[in-house]
Amino acid sequence: MINRRKFINASTLSAAGMLLSAALPEEVRASEKSGLFADKKPAYDPVKEILKYKKIDAHNHVHLFDGGPEGNIEFAEKFGITKMIISRPITSGEGTPKDFRGYNDLVLKVMKQFPDRFTGQLTLNVNYQKESLEEIKRCVGEGMIGLKVYHQVKINDPLFYPIIEKFIDLNMIIHMHAHCQLGFAGYRMKYDTNSKPNTSIPEDFVDIATRYPEAMFQYAHIGGGGDWEYACKSFRNHPNIYVDTSGSNNPENMVDAALEILGEDRLFFGSDNCYYQSVGKILCSGLTETQRKKIFFDNYNNVLKKSGRNF
Repeated sequence: MINRRKFINASTLSAAGMLLSAALPEEVRASEKSGLFADKKPAYDPVKEILKYKKIDAHNHVHLFDGGPEGNIEFAEKFGITKMIISRPITSGEGTPKDFRGYNDLVLKVMKQFPDRFTGQLTLNVNYQKESLEEIKRCVGEGMIGLKVYHQVKINDPLFYPIIEKFIDLNMIIHMHAHCQLGFAGYRMKYDTNSKPNTSIPEDFVDIATRYPEAMFQYAHIGGGGDWEYACKSFRNHPNIYVDTSGSNNPENMVDAALEILGEDRLFFGSDNCYYQSVGKILCSGLTETQRKKIFFDNYNNVLKKSGRNF
């Protein structure tokens, strides 16, 4: 039974962005200066709490949402994010080898500019098998630590098999964009969510994780608006599927329920460039200190240890 204790809603901490950006109402700042609240200590200091933990952001993008890397760094400083795992996936268009090489070059450039802050995942399109395998060799050789793919081909399509086998050899994780439409008791509503037909869904992950139990898969952004509970329950008996908690949505008890379903070692902190919400939903959950540290940093770092690329 999921613990239904009443937690501070994660949107409360999302609103802490006002504090972090010094955007308090003028009358409050004036009162503070006048000493009206001088004898009152705040019950909760979100800034102090946020900066208490080392963080690996396991789902982040450059040159996609925040412009150049300077935008990412600004948020990393604000939220105490030690490392950002970055990619520039193919979100539109055909996704030719020229496309994915160009995007990977952008990520490699950022990695070289700011090596202490960014580590990259390459992207590719498995419709181009030879070029994809060549790109894996090139990008891993230049320091990338995994794969981030989008909706060109489903994760369980046979075209992915040689790519997955290569990442098994490398002991690296495969991070796939995913979605699960809202539903009830297994029924998926048929309204248009604008998802591409080849977007991977939980059943695709279960299928490929069963075929390749030695591979590691990251199901993207359970906080992205889909049926996260259905997804997590689908993965319960597949320990090689991890989930990241990124996304702009803050469903109450999402993190607590995911932890209860999957255990404390299979959840990664991630933002998908939605920083306030993603940090807030971890801090406003009912996690222990040890569990927070695992989700914020240790779990992803333990995956990186398998390839010797840990921080």
